[in-house]
Amino acid sequence: MYIIGENIHIISQRVKDALKERDAKFFQELAVKQVEAGAQALDLNLGPRKKDWEEVFPWMVKTIEAVVDVPLSFDTTNVDGMEAGLKAVTKAQPILNSTSAEPERLEKVPLLAKKYNAKLIALTMAKSGIPVSADERVAIALEQLIPRCLEIDFPIEDLIIDPLVLTVSGCQEYCPELITAIHTLKYAWDPPPAISVGLSNVSNAVPSHNRPLINRVYCAMLMGAGLQMMIANPLDEKLKETIRIIEERDDSTPVGRLYLKLHDRVAAMEELQPEDVDMSDPEQVAIWKTVQILLNKVIYADGYLGETEAALQAAS
Repeated sequence: MYIIGENIHIISQRVKDALKERDAKFFQELAVKQVEAGAQALDLNLGPRKKDWEEVFPWMVKTIEAVVDVPLSFDTTNVDGMEAGLKAVTKAQPILNSTSAEPERLEKVPLLAKKYNAKLIALTMAKSGIPVSADERVAIALEQLIPRCLEIDFPIEDLIIDPLVLTVSGCQEYCPELITAIHTLKYAWDPPPAISVGLSNVSNAVPSHNRPLINRVYCAMLMGAGLQMMIANPLDEKLKETIRIIEERDDSTPVGRLYLKLHDRVAAMEELQPEDVDMSDPEQVAIWKTVQILLNKVIYADGYLGETEAALQAAS
């Protein structure tokens, strides 16, 4: 799994404060920490920076490149800010995050990626917004995103399709459709573009103690669908352990066997079955319940784990 570290994100108050103060040490320590934890690229989500983009993006590039050599992903809606950052890059091939199928962005951002030899993340989102169904998302990729790249002779091997993770709290019906979209995109083009998602989006607006479980269960399901790249938290040890179990096929623990079964069920376009789960094990029951909400089988509520959560807390 190729992990793009998500932790330099303007939504964090610490990041906001450090950016305001131009605290280079904070960003350098956070960059090194993520790379040492396994991040193979770093996402720089600095917001649109409408007033100070011309100074901020190059400053951030120089600050981060001073301590790590991995690719930097410019996560912003500010096209001028993207270019300011790209001009400052001296190390690894950068990533633009992102374009969409909205006409203005689809006109400008792929050209910018080509000009600076950057990889391009393209969202399956049109002017009308994000479609629910997998078919509609795949259609945006096949009918708008990929054709635009071909039109400007942008290398398909540098294109990354993001079929968009949305939160299980409020957009629950999108969660199973994403799994189907990833399955389909693997075979929709030859050779297929890479596929990436922002994993943590699935647990946005969810109580903080439930977020890691939802993230790692969804990760196992998306890996079953064929996902090999994601923007995620490389500091989440349990998430990384779930990825390791699946990649190494480690069936040495009951929970590991369940994650492998979940992965394999999704790969076969099947659903996890009750007989796959030891219902006397609170940890396995928590995974089972989480699968049900991610498949939109049970309506999400913040207390969806119920008595299982209390049993997990008692066992820890």
